[in-house]
Formats: sequence, structure tokens, C-alpha cells
Amino acid sequence: MTAQYGQHYGQQPHPYYSAPPPQGPVRPRIVWIVLAWLLFIVMSVAGVFAFAGGVFSSISDVAPTTTFSSGETVKVNLDPAQKPAIWAAADQPTDVQCQVTGGSPDDKITLSKAIGEQTVTVDGTKWEMLFSIGVPAAGEYQAACDGEGVRFGVGRELLSAAGGLVGGTALLLGLPALGFLIAVLTTVVVLVRRSRARRRMMGMY
Repeated sequence: MTAQYGQHYGQQPHPYYSAPPPQGPVRPRIVWIVLAWLLFIVMSVAGVFAFAGGVFSSISDVAPTTTFSSGETVKVNLDPAQKPAIWAAADQPTDVQCQVTGGSPDDKITLSKAIGEQTVTVDGTKWEMLFSIGVPAAGEYQAACDGEGVRFGVGRELLSAAGGLVGGTALLLGLPALGFLIAVLTTVVVLVRRSRARRRMMGMY
């Protein structure tokens, strides 16, 4: 009986070892999405307050700063660039007459009836714009009005405050829109990167 001996020469195959997939929490964390949407809420609230501030600022800008009674003459400083106007507060409709005079009889001063109904309410008093005042130059003038039971005041045209309203409206719309865009982009980026991180952990490259 013959025994057979054999021997294999050469390199033995080495087993293949792969690096274990990374372990640990998936990043980026979800907290970034939460923070992004909290930022959206904060910017939305800021937009509302900015709009409200613009409205209140506009009202305070146009509201009468000098008030006087029927038959009384007051001295006021008027500047055509500020678009001065005469306002009235009354409990019921009544006929009124107003005039504005300057230091020189040659001053060309005009009173133009207000277009439409322009009103503001300050400290519970409702003021209605009566006339816009046209003066040739900035300076001191005299204003007088007659009207039974009417309180008069000199302020600015309501339309002169349109810039503040437009700016407040822009912030009201712009801040939330910007916050929403940031929140959406952050959400998309975080979810995409988390998905890729999970695939790497599972060994799916």
C-alpha cells in the first residue's frame, strides 16, 4: 500500500477584510432643522413688529402737532418739503373755513381740498384731513379756521408718510420670506446629508 504525499507550494490566498462602516450618531443633527424653523418664527414676529412700528411712526409723523380752536389764530412753521396740512376733529359734520397767511402779502399760499377721506386716530381723537397747504418756502406762517364745535390742527399729509408704510410692509413680507427660505434650504441640506450618512453606515457607498 503506497501512501501518497503532496504539498502545495506558493502563496496562500489572504481573506479580504473591509473596513467596518462608521458608527455613531447620524450627522448633521435634526436640531439644525429645529433651529432653522425657530429662526423663521422669530423673523416672522420681527416683521410684524417692524410693520407695526412703521405704521405708528407714520401716524405720529402726520398727526397734528399744533392744535387750535375755531376763531383762533396760531403761528406755525411750515416747510413745503414736509407737505403740511390742516386737520380737523369734530363730533358731527359742519362747514369749515380756513386760511393761511405769511409774513408778506406777496406770498403765494394755497389750500387744496384733501383727496378722499384721510383720517388718523391719536389718543382716541379721530382727525380728518381738510386741506393740504402749499407754501413758497419754509418759514413761519399764521393759520386760522372757523367751524362750530371743531378742533383744528396743523400736521402733514397722510400720503407723505407712505414711505414709512412701504418700508414696514416690505419688512412684514421680506423677513418671513427670508426666514422661510433659510428654513427650507436648511431642512433639505440636513435631510440629504443624513441620508448619505446612513448609507455610509450601512456600507452602501
